Amino acid sequence: MATTQTRQFGLLEYDSNAVLEFPAGLPGFENQIRFLLVEKPAHAPIMFLQSLQSPDLCFLAAPINLIDSGYELAMTEEDLRRLKLDDTRQPAADANIVCLALLSAAENGLLTANLLAPVVINVAARLAVQAVRMDSRYSHQHPLPAREASCS
Repeated sequence: MATTQTRQFGLLEYDSNAVLEFPAGLPGFENQIRFLLVEKPAHAPIMFLQSLQSPDLCFLAAPINLIDSGYELAMTEEDLRRLKLDDTRQPAADANIVCLALLSAAENGLLTANLLAPVVINVAARLAVQAVRMDSRYSHQHPLPAREASCS
């Protein structure tokens, strides 16, 4: 088992097969390409996307279908190719394609979800992208109900 030092979790032990690679990094964090998806039962359904390169970089995330059960992906051909998926059709979230919304705190202290640019993971290939939509169908600050937003 490998280990990494993190600010959020201290020394974190992980299986190297659990590492997610973001070939293009994340917007604003292009040099961050290796992450772990950390699940803590006390915080479910919220998860943590922990950078393996920067101990201080950790994002909150949640399954997008729990936020919007009718969510429809709209990925670019380039992002589909980065995930080694068929670039002629949009994938559906299932056991092999995980779709997460990154969460952030709003000014009122509640969490909001970025539905405009979800993190999409090809589980089998261990590849991920933050798939920025080219339309404005969804918001980058979708409000979450207070009961879902609590992670303390």
